[in-house]
Amino acid sequence: MRALVIDDSRSIRRVICNMMREMGYETFEAGDGLQALAQLDTHGVMDIAMVDWNMPEMNGIEFIRAVRKRPEYRDMPLMMVTTETEMENIGQAFMAGVNEYVMKPFDKGMVIEKLQLLGIGV
Repeated sequence: MRALVIDDSRSIRRVICNMMREMGYETFEAGDGLQALAQLDTHGVMDIAMVDWNMPEMNGIEFIRAVRKRPEYRDMPLMMVTTETEMENIGQAFMAGVNEYVMKPFDKGMVIEKLQLLGIGV
C-alpha cells in the first residue's frame, strides 16, 4: 500500500507519514500540489493521497481538480486533511473530487475510520 502525503508543513508531513507507516504504508511526500503531481508522474497511482488545503504554488483544491482531470488518477482515493472546518469549504472539497475529509487535529483512529470508509484495508 502506498500513500502520498501533501502538506506544506514538514512536521505535519512527518506525523502523517509516521502514522501511515505504522499502518504498513510506503509513504511519499510533497510540500505543495505541484510537487505532488511530480510525485505521481514519477511513482504512479497511490492507494491514498492525503491533501492539505492551504499550500503555496498549488493548493489542495487546485491539486484535487488537476488530479481528477487526468484519466490515470481519476479514481485514486483523495482525503483532505486540513484545518478548514466551514461547511462551505467541505462542500467545495467534495465538489472538487475529494473522497473523504479529516479536520486537524486528528488521530490515527480517525484516519483508520476514513480509510475503512473508502474500502482501503488497514
